[in-house]
Amino acid sequence: MTIREVAQHAGVGTKTVSRVVNDEPNVAPATAAKVRASIEALDWEPDAYASNLRRTTTRTRSVGLLLGSVGNPFSATMHRAIEDVAVHRDVAVFASSLDDDPEREVAAVEAFVRRKVDGLILTCVAESQAYLADLVPPELPVVFIDREPSGYVADSVHSANVEGARLATRHLLGFGHRRLALLIDRRGLWTARERERGFHLALEEFGVPRESATVIDGLSDQDAAERAVMTMLGSPDAPTAIVSGQNLITIGAVHGLRRLDRHHDVALIGFDDVELADLMEPGISVVAQRPAEMGRIAAERLFASLDSGHRLTPEHRVIPVDLIPRGSGEIRPPHSR
Repeated sequence: MTIREVAQHAGVGTKTVSRVVNDEPNVAPATAAKVRASIEALDWEPDAYASNLRRTTTRTRSVGLLLGSVGNPFSATMHRAIEDVAVHRDVAVFASSLDDDPEREVAAVEAFVRRKVDGLILTCVAESQAYLADLVPPELPVVFIDREPSGYVADSVHSANVEGARLATRHLLGFGHRRLALLIDRRGLWTARERERGFHLALEEFGVPRESATVIDGLSDQDAAERAVMTMLGSPDAPTAIVSGQNLITIGAVHGLRRLDRHHDVALIGFDDVELADLMEPGISVVAQRPAEMGRIAAERLFASLDSGHRLTPEHRVIPVDLIPRGSGEIRPPHSR
């Protein structure tokens, strides 16, 4: 149960719920009664909000970390890097998986605040993070990692998503491909939108019309990506090259290409590296992110705020990506062989 659900049940805004819980003035008695009735009906535990006014400078030597999925190697690498910084300060890292669920995002942040963590490092998926203004105490430092927030101003650390996708697409175009496909996660994710933007910028740079490219979105796992590749390559004007928008999609694309025995004639570049990519035949070309660097910078920024005793002026760090050619991205289209 989240504050937004309580607000919806009571027919008020989240700020009104927060004011009632914290016994703030300027709430009409009838409105306050409605909010309290909703809290009771939904059996909501508002400790996180009530504690905001009572929060002291006492440290709990813990931070909350919200990641896409702790089971994904990309997230796991960031997690480890953040812990490596925290362990030297005798600080525990409480991690939770987002699984790209907006309600899970809000619930996880609520849980972290309720446990009075000293700071938050967040991957976000909700359409807006404006809810944090009501939920997070003003002195609590927040750093966003991997994705930019909306409706809330705080530090952020993420990859050069637009330039990375543009680099991958330009690489394929440079080998003569003109029928390209982009496989991405759902467009509701900031990273997916940014990588699609980079893809189209490269097409425009080479004078390739958007209509000649195939963009398939909503691919959240490798099975969906595998099915998409097998269907796509069965069409008469099938793409000769594929840009994959994230590591799980890349794995699915490789499975699909190999099942069709097309892995030697359809080019592939993945965004983000995948395990054993260099041992495949051909090796999988990728635009590699630097998740360990992202995690380290996010943690150092969080602790810099904690050391200063107040929130620092927000900084936005964009971490470069690296093109690693291994073979799959250097396959030429059939007409140029």
